[in-house]
Amino acid sequence: MNSNPLPAIEVKKLRKEFGGVVAVNDLNLTFAQGQVSSLIGPNGAGKTTVFNLVTGFLQPTSGGVLLNGQTLTGRKPHRIAAMGIGRTFQNVQVFPAMTVLENVMVGRHLRSRCGMIVSCLLPPMLRPEEKRVRESALAWLDAVGLAAHADRPAGSMPLGSQRMLEIARAMALEPSVLFLDEPASGLNARETADMGDLIMKIKAMGITVVLVEHDMELVMDISDKVAVVNFGSLIAEGTPREVQANPDVINAYLGA
Repeated sequence: MNSNPLPAIEVKKLRKEFGGVVAVNDLNLTFAQGQVSSLIGPNGAGKTTVFNLVTGFLQPTSGGVLLNGQTLTGRKPHRIAAMGIGRTFQNVQVFPAMTVLENVMVGRHLRSRCGMIVSCLLPPMLRPEEKRVRESALAWLDAVGLAAHADRPAGSMPLGSQRMLEIARAMALEPSVLFLDEPASGLNARETADMGDLIMKIKAMGITVVLVEHDMELVMDISDKVAVVNFGSLIAEGTPREVQANPDVINAYLGA
């Protein structure tokens, strides 16, 4: 492993205020290329707010975020996605009436060669592109173990499968960085192990993975780096072993 990997995501003095509440407090973080980084902390620590600031669903009060040196701050979520950032959500977000395959195809549209005008005016050009999108979507469904369920309505799938579906949809974007918001939430032990295996496969593809997760066994097993926030501020970061032994982390989770 490269002992000094380049930063893929740089969070610089990021701050978010909601009225008089400071949800993210002048946060400085880096998430290194090709690594699995975890952002952990007690409930209400500001973790999902950080994700929403990075991916454009919220705009910061001050500070900013860089992707490989390019600023993300101020851009719309779809523009940030097109720059190579995929994400999943704390509460599963699938299109329940669409099939599993169609859900993943939706995630592919930003990489499609045919825009809306071409689709409307030149339908013959659309057919080969639709085939490419379909084949790519099927490949990602196979990668997450859902190819056999491609024609099922997404809303009929159990929670564990819907979480895998969200990842397949995000990966169809061909991201360079993937943000996963509590991917193991609600999963049983076997499903959590499968999720960990999938995250490691994604890392092996050279993709940077950043996750918020409360399952500490999963975090410690797969993370190269762990950053701990509490009340919106960074209180510790380092390897899993370093973070586990940090007294500030122990105090934040267990109390004095």
